[in-house]
Amino acid sequence: MDDPRTIVEPNDEPSGGPGSLSEELIATSRWSDDLLQRHGIPIVDSPLVTVGGGLGSFAMADILRIAGIAPEQITALSDIEHPWETYRYLASNSQIPDRERLRSDSGSTMDNIWAFPSYAIREAWDDKTPEAAWQVLTEPILTEYFTPRAGQVYSTVAREAERIGWERMRVPGHVRMVRKREGGGYFGLLTPPPDAASPGRVAYRCRHLHLAVGYPGVKFLPDLQEYREKYGDYQRVVNAYEPHPHVYEEALRRPSTVLVRGSGIVASRVLQRLLDDREKNNAQTQVVHLFRNYVHEPQGDRRTFRRPGGNGFAYQAFNFPKAAWGGQTREELAALEGEERAAFIDRLGGTNTAPRKDWQRQLERGRSGGYYTQRIGSVRSVHPSADRTSIVTVVDEADGGTAEIDAQFIIDATGLEANLTDHRLMADLLEHSGAGRNPKGRLDVEPTFEVRGCRSDPGRLYASGSMTLGGYYAGVDSFLGLQYAALQIADDLADIGFGRRIGSARSISQWWKWMRNTAP
Repeated sequence: MDDPRTIVEPNDEPSGGPGSLSEELIATSRWSDDLLQRHGIPIVDSPLVTVGGGLGSFAMADILRIAGIAPEQITALSDIEHPWETYRYLASNSQIPDRERLRSDSGSTMDNIWAFPSYAIREAWDDKTPEAAWQVLTEPILTEYFTPRAGQVYSTVAREAERIGWERMRVPGHVRMVRKREGGGYFGLLTPPPDAASPGRVAYRCRHLHLAVGYPGVKFLPDLQEYREKYGDYQRVVNAYEPHPHVYEEALRRPSTVLVRGSGIVASRVLQRLLDDREKNNAQTQVVHLFRNYVHEPQGDRRTFRRPGGNGFAYQAFNFPKAAWGGQTREELAALEGEERAAFIDRLGGTNTAPRKDWQRQLERGRSGGYYTQRIGSVRSVHPSADRTSIVTVVDEADGGTAEIDAQFIIDATGLEANLTDHRLMADLLEHSGAGRNPKGRLDVEPTFEVRGCRSDPGRLYASGSMTLGGYYAGVDSFLGLQYAALQIADDLADIGFGRRIGSARSISQWWKWMRNTAP
């Protein structure tokens, strides 16, 4: 390969015009340099390319910079401006604005792989009060688990991004195709934004490629997706992860009934927002909460793993038990294969929410006041009312009866887990690059997070984040999980000659540089 970041211009242009995607190019699973040049697609060299540009790519770049890799050797292909942008968008839509707290612990510091000072210590320092420090010292016996404010995470990531030279690595645009390269390594085909100086496609030629593109897409419950498509109603039936402030605004303007579906952390946030508006802003909202599977009692085997439960919810402080990130549970999971591993992850995670006392007390007030009601059953159909003023949900109840629930709005808070092939890049990868699925339907990866079946010697293709759920690590879609994956990948790269492992001496010196906010 040529030197990092050098550009190889095409020799000539195909008849379809420069940068065109011919049937030959689309159908070819392994691209040659000559093939791209014949299509008028310039080639840019970079030793390592990370695709996505979100927190997963940021974690990867952060670890590599700390390990001694120069920013000129890393290219982040991204359609967002800041690493936290997509996360912030989804969090805000699911009713976690910057001032509210996330579901992450004090030590999962995205900007600081050493986890010291932690989020709690920094908050105590900034607020000039020991409250946060006291909470993290006494959790979870005397107090609930400390969790950081969303805004604190974004601002600290911004600081670290500037320190490591993120803007020198980032290249704006969409990546829709990744191909193995004849002769080794990979190509990532970038389509620059419309306002780019050179709007044509560019092929990034690299030895190693890292994928961190987040969730494949927003998943709707099938009956709600059918309703939206059949009646063209995208305003009254919404997903919690898409923008829907109009629901809360309308509920403040006039009495409304809102049906909430889901029982995880996002459903809890949506319920809190609706009930906050009723208790603090005089909204006259009736909240109906529909459960398909109602939790009456604690769940799980007493000898292995058991979580509290009741009033419809399974309670767990974080997505998975803390031992899943770095203890006995992680080691047990790493020793399992196939369906056994998938089943173990389901037992650890599943649908659950944080056992926060303020939420539980709020729901109890709603039940007592009659403005928060729970229903249990399976949805048979969803259709508009005769006068089109509400949406009717027909439910087969647990006792064998049938009921109809009328609501002005329905909020689907059941999650983001769309099919892997709903993401264009992932669908292309599965078809052309040799990647396979794990038992949970996501990308099949090694313990090092190398994507199985995609090796193009001497190069490696890696993936991290939610697309790898079902592998040898449970908490892949978490701050700590993204850092763990990045460390595993960086160590694997060091073993094949790209960078070096972060030893004790380097770790101490790099932490001191972090404290002084100087470049690695």
